[in-house]
Amino acid sequence: MRVRLALAATAFFAAAAAPLAHAGGADGLAVDPAGRLADFLTVDPAGLLGADGRITLSGTYRCLDDSAGPVFVSSTLRQQDRSAGIGGTRAVCDGLLRTWTNTSVVKDPAYQPGEARVEATLVQLAPEGGLGLPDPGFRALENAPVNLG
Repeated sequence: MRVRLALAATAFFAAAAAPLAHAGGADGLAVDPAGRLADFLTVDPAGLLGADGRITLSGTYRCLDDSAGPVFVSSTLRQQDRSAGIGGTRAVCDGLLRTWTNTSVVKDPAYQPGEARVEATLVQLAPEGGLGLPDPGFRALENAPVNLG
């Protein structure tokens, strides 16, 4: 019986890992040092740059538990000496692979088509912060190149 359970678990994780192999460069299921599933985040290699200054960035994520407070995917776009936060998406922390998309209009400084970098963060806002403010807990970070077009 234990052998069947182990084989079933192996098959399940192998099937779950297959889509991740093509999700923004992920090379399989993210696990912590103890071998348990872990939160993770990817950034798609292409971002959209609209004529009106609208920037759209996207990627994938997985988070396992949001019982301590809401979790968000935030992103910052950097190009040369420019840096701007690009939206924030509320994460669904159910252990499934999900997509995120953040959009903002950035008028000044304007971004140009071409190479840039995105720092995406999976952050949890726990209500136990001092002074009555939520305390951010960083659960995953991805710093990746992106091509704006």
